Amino acid sequence: MQNFIAFNPTKLHFGKDVLSGLAASLPLYGKRVLLLYGKGSIIRTGLYDRVMQILRQAGMEVAEYGGIKPNPIVEDVDAAAALGRKHKADVILAVGGGSVIDSAKIISLTIPVEHSGWDFYSGKAKPVQAVPLVAVLTLAATGTEMNRFAVISNHAEGKKQGYGHALCYPRESFLDPTLTISVPKDHTGYGIADLVAHCLEMYFGAGDASLSDRFITSVVREAMEYGPQLLDNLNDYDLRARIMYAATMALNGLTANGKVSGDWAVHSMGHVLSLLYDTPHGASLTIAYPAWLKYFKEPMRDRIAALGTELFREQLDADATILRLEGFFRQIGCPVRLADINVGPDQQEALVNGFIVNEVNGGNMKMTEEDYPVLVGLM
Repeated sequence: MQNFIAFNPTKLHFGKDVLSGLAASLPLYGKRVLLLYGKGSIIRTGLYDRVMQILRQAGMEVAEYGGIKPNPIVEDVDAAAALGRKHKADVILAVGGGSVIDSAKIISLTIPVEHSGWDFYSGKAKPVQAVPLVAVLTLAATGTEMNRFAVISNHAEGKKQGYGHALCYPRESFLDPTLTISVPKDHTGYGIADLVAHCLEMYFGAGDASLSDRFITSVVREAMEYGPQLLDNLNDYDLRARIMYAATMALNGLTANGKVSGDWAVHSMGHVLSLLYDTPHGASLTIAYPAWLKYFKEPMRDRIAALGTELFREQLDADATILRLEGFFRQIGCPVRLADINVGPDQQEALVNGFIVNEVNGGNMKMTEEDYPVLVGLM
């Protein structure tokens, strides 16, 4: 087992009606709040009105930036940061899913400076301070509510990348499973796929940590047991709660302890799919994972087989495990081939070029440009 440091400063409020706690939490950071949200779903569901009522009752001075895209872009980050500077924001309140909260993390770093948030991604700048961030989660998927990572796109450079820093942890996150009940069936499935993919990235990372592996497979089995049930019962609070909790645990550090790192090649591949075709993040991962597993099957044959045997509770070899995982992804309504999202063979060259520009690689199973055409062919 590798040495490790366990650190997670996010205070998590989980359960029904926890949103009322915002009134006590937000004033701890100041009076001037920058409210961030997405394309309008919180307005349609009435959540926006609830949040604004809480902010008024708490005596907060509010500036708001709405319209953050499902695949977030640096232009929104920079525009919202400029608004935050003008407003002299003491605290950011991000209400939404992974795209909103990821954007908020980089906005929190960018408000105190004068340059673009992308400079953190390119290595031109390093953060030295951040505006405190409080998150209200509306989609169980990315785990961003309790980690230090954020993914945004820069279309001008043809890149979609992740960035992580200790200053990016939300100070507090509010998770009420009832806020996810309005999420439609397809995006609920994509969220389930996302949390499973996070676990698999850690499982195939370097390092031998048996307890972390047990955490990983337990989270995946939770998703496999309750995910299909949820898709048949979208209004079930208990099922929503189980999936929401699983998504948070999948990427808050619990599954990483004792390992060198996760692999993350599949996420890098998925980011290019989202960048080029605006594919929902979870759907991009279910296309990339089977191809990646097939390509690296020989060096990981025993590891894949052990995963399948643990997840499905029967003796499986690597090939059978890959087929069973594909079957699960299909069961939760996710694509597993490029053809499923109407991307044909004529687009393979563009996808390979996207891999090259984004320097797609893994932390454990290394890839080169020679690998890309074969991987794309398997997709």
